[in-house]
Amino acid sequence: MRNRSSVSGGGAVAGLFARDPIRQRAGDTSTRQTRRSPIERGGISSNPPLGHRQYPVTGYSAAEQPPSSATLHWTTTFFCRSPSSSPPPAFHAFSFVSFALLVIPDPHLILDFSSSCDSLIRSSGIAERMHSAAVGSSSDACQNGNVKNLESLRSSAPDDDDEYDFSKLAERSSRSGLNAERQRSFDERSLGDLAAIFSPSYSSRHDNSRGIDLMEETMCSPGRIRSGFNTPTFSNVSVEPHPMITEAWDNLRRTMVHFRGQPVGTIAAFDHSVESLNYDQVRGRTNADGSSKVFSVSGPYLALLSGCSKLIDVLQISSGVVFVRDFVPSALAFLMNGEPEIVKNFLLKTLRLQSWEKKVDLFKLGEGVMPASFKVLHDPVRNTETLIADFGETAIGRVAPVDSGFWWIILLRAYTKSTGDSSLAERPECQRGMRLVLSLCLSEGYDTFPTLLCADGCCMVDRRMGVYGYPVEIQALFFMALRCALVLLKHDDEGKEFVERIVKRLHALSYHMRSYFWIDLKQLNDIYRFKTEEYSHTAVNKFNVIPDSLPEWVFDFMPLRGGYFIGNVSPARMDFRWFCLGNCIAILSSLATLEQSAAIMDLIESRWEELVGEMPLKVCYPAIESHEWRIETGCDPKNTRWSYHNGGSWPVLLWLLTAACIKTGRPQIARRALELAESRLSKDNWPEYYDGKLGRFVGKQARKFQTWSIAGYLVAKMMLEDPSHLGMVALEEDKQMKPVMKRSTSWTT
Repeated sequence: MRNRSSVSGGGAVAGLFARDPIRQRAGDTSTRQTRRSPIERGGISSNPPLGHRQYPVTGYSAAEQPPSSATLHWTTTFFCRSPSSSPPPAFHAFSFVSFALLVIPDPHLILDFSSSCDSLIRSSGIAERMHSAAVGSSSDACQNGNVKNLESLRSSAPDDDDEYDFSKLAERSSRSGLNAERQRSFDERSLGDLAAIFSPSYSSRHDNSRGIDLMEETMCSPGRIRSGFNTPTFSNVSVEPHPMITEAWDNLRRTMVHFRGQPVGTIAAFDHSVESLNYDQVRGRTNADGSSKVFSVSGPYLALLSGCSKLIDVLQISSGVVFVRDFVPSALAFLMNGEPEIVKNFLLKTLRLQSWEKKVDLFKLGEGVMPASFKVLHDPVRNTETLIADFGETAIGRVAPVDSGFWWIILLRAYTKSTGDSSLAERPECQRGMRLVLSLCLSEGYDTFPTLLCADGCCMVDRRMGVYGYPVEIQALFFMALRCALVLLKHDDEGKEFVERIVKRLHALSYHMRSYFWIDLKQLNDIYRFKTEEYSHTAVNKFNVIPDSLPEWVFDFMPLRGGYFIGNVSPARMDFRWFCLGNCIAILSSLATLEQSAAIMDLIESRWEELVGEMPLKVCYPAIESHEWRIETGCDPKNTRWSYHNGGSWPVLLWLLTAACIKTGRPQIARRALELAESRLSKDNWPEYYDGKLGRFVGKQARKFQTWSIAGYLVAKMMLEDPSHLGMVALEEDKQMKPVMKRSTSWTT
């Protein structure tokens, strides 16, 4: 049992745990102490009454066990048995609260304790005294100005619970009413044919023609489980699953967050080994059906809690933060496993939150901004649940998430592809949500480029890392979201206007990215020979990049065969760092041409040690250090060299690499990376990221049991087994897209 002297209250409380009556009744006398506990000195029996409820210890690590049933019984009897000279009733009321706060650090157990001892208190004859004491003490405290108004504690949450009743939106249509006959587009047919070629299960048992037929059958069946993996065994594959798969699914399901009985997302991590400073991962217990348990307080305690602001603050229980970008791999895993309900609920909840008024200080954000995250707040006093959204006003650096809206549109398309149910995307609220996101991105202003101007920390790299300007991750996600919206938007009066704007922007954006962000050996040599201070439309060095600003490492890093989209391009500045997410999304969205996609894969193979190392996959390469680190990060202690976003290795990127490998016809690269991950991920308790030049060390501040590390592995594994899943996240090249034009006739001179 944990040493209770470390709990606030110190040694005065530690004596209560000197003896364990459960172990003594079992005949174990090893814990007996010569010094009697305060309970024994007060003449209170340490033996619980017959039939006393035994509290199961669940959801806690071995290092952090909650109080045992005997402890709860001690607390109950300490306050329920009145000595011969009873103190005033107010003493009982506030001693109950103080003792509970000191001894039981988990607010869930406080409520369980209060509920279980309710009958004892009533039978002891002091229930009425506690009630009157609580009311009297509450009024006394209010007169002294020491108690907050209970209503003020909920000022940040809406009062009208009906406003957030999504039951009508989230009702699942019966399969008989869907009539989801899938209309297979060109990209589906192409990806289906590609999948048949690389699927090991088909190639070993069928010829190619039969494999293609089976793959098309799978892709056209919305009700069919489209993955060979399930929990805990395979559903349609004869081989045994990897032991990590069952473990990963169990861990993933533990992270599910419920709102009013419906699954709405997954928390960022399920790590109890360290205090969660940013994730707010206070987890409640769950009911038998998997829904979150809402603790209720009634009887004399309701008046007592109404007069104690400190306890009310503690009892505002959050089920954990659901980050929009973090949920994407989890959503894909559930879709591939034939469980779309949680994804549908997530899409509807975040869509409703989009309509909230968003303010940072006195400034109002655009109407189309999607939340960075949300959490479910449980109020045990009122027995209600409320969604609380964050649009960047509480984030590090107070930066709004530019990528959330793009991921939402991409996930909506993945849901539609997976289920064959287009009714969700066709809902008026979903159509409006897409238009609001697009209005922010397609608005005209002072920009001379089709790319989006962004601040540092607006995407996965959510801290200052020198990605301000036009980061490749945002541009690739922007391109993919535009292409997804082009398919999902209705061609009505409002939709047609946006379709026209999207088509124009896609042409300009693809040309700009393929021309100015792309670099290979030839392009690098041309930049090395750039002239500066060029004017007029015939200029080659349009951004006036100074050749002397090229970093030395890029000349050694660039292979003879291979290339990639660099991190950033803006006036007089080119960020030559490799960013994995942006390049993988460029392949999946067909922002990269077929030749460029092949070159990116060539680069990964040629620079395996640098980009993959011992644990896939580098979020960026290389790390910035020394003076450059001080300037770019502001001396950020978390983004030191080869750590976190500064050259750290992130297992979640496995699913993006795997999808890119399958799309380019190189699944062997993904299998090699997956084998590396399987050798360590489970043993290291699924960390968020790894540190070191080769990714050899678990990150110094990495959370364990990181949800998207778990989900990323599952998605990668399922896509390799059934490549038809690629259709959820990949788009074929648009044949109507204009070909890449040369910058000028003097480009190669």
